[in-house]
Order: sequence, then structure tokens, then C-alpha cells
Amino acid sequence: MFETLDEVRRDWLGRLARAPRDRKCPMHTPVVVSAPADARVMVLRAFDQATGVLRFHTDTRSPKVAAIADDPRMAVLLYDKSAKIQIRLRGTGRVETDGPIADAAWAAGTNFARRCYLGDGPGSLADGPTSGLPPEFEGAEPDDAQLAPARPNFAVLLIELAEVDWLYLAHTGHMRAQFTRDGESWEGRWVTP
Repeated sequence: MFETLDEVRRDWLGRLARAPRDRKCPMHTPVVVSAPADARVMVLRAFDQATGVLRFHTDTRSPKVAAIADDPRMAVLLYDKSAKIQIRLRGTGRVETDGPIADAAWAAGTNFARRCYLGDGPGSLADGPTSGLPPEFEGAEPDDAQLAPARPNFAVLLIELAEVDWLYLAHTGHMRAQFTRDGESWEGRWVTP
């Protein structure tokens, strides 16, 4: 049972820290929303607790990249069915194609994962069902030289969190708390569900 705001804060911080590291964690693949109310499931790659920043990977050719440049307001929805905990996040998004964060994220990926950026851009028209990958990379891992053309298509989406809305669903009565970022700390308050 959660009885203090500190317990709640530790809960959602712990869940966000665990989600990128554990593929089986229900919060590993949250719903990410950009303007204009465009939602998609993405893999949470990292959470920096000190800065309150989430990191995702994206394709520079994706329509969401332009949408975020026009309107950086973002929302993220995470849900753990077995724990009955929903976390809604709001913040500001930015896409980085170059620099130390994007370079480190690219370097940390496997060649098999990076091959996704060799294909056609997201939303490209096709004559039929397709992964968009060049035929020689369907189910095959390219080498480093073959991946060179993919790097310009890779970017990181960083979302700097400003608000957290935490909801615990319980048959005895739901509980809800909200947190706002105040410098390097989070100020919390209880609210009715």
C-alpha cells in the first residue's frame, strides 16, 4: 500500500528506471503521443533520473520528427496491468540526430537493430506488405560498412518530463498523485482519482 508521496515518487522513478533495462517489464513499451494527438508504441531506451529525461530511438524521416519540431509538447502513457499502476507523463520533446547522445545510442545498438534505418522511411507508400528493408537485409544482419547509409536516418527522441500523474487501481479505492518538476526535484500532491 502507498501511504506517502515519497513512496509513490520512489515507485514511479523505480518503474521508469527498470523499464529500459527489462524487455519483459510492462512499461518497456509505452504509448508516446505527439501533436496533433498522434500516438504510437515505442521502446523506452533510457531514463535519466537526474534530469528527468526519457530516451527513445526514431527515424529522422518519420512524420513525428517534423511534428515535434513544430510543437514539442509530448505525453507518454505507461501501464502495468499486474501492479494496477498507470503513469501518465507530460513534457517537452526534442529530436537529436548528431552529438554525443545520438552517437552513443547508435554505437550501443546491434547491427541487426540498426538495419531498420536502411529501409524506406516510415509511412512510405508500398505496392504490398513490406518491412521496407532492402531485400538483402530481410532477416540478415548487415556489416558495419553496409550500415553506413543508415546512420543519417537515425535519431534519438528525448522527452524532458515536467509532470507525472500516477494512478493505483485498487478494489478498496483507487489512489492518485501528481508530481511537477521543480528544478532538480519533484513536488507531489495527492488528488482524487
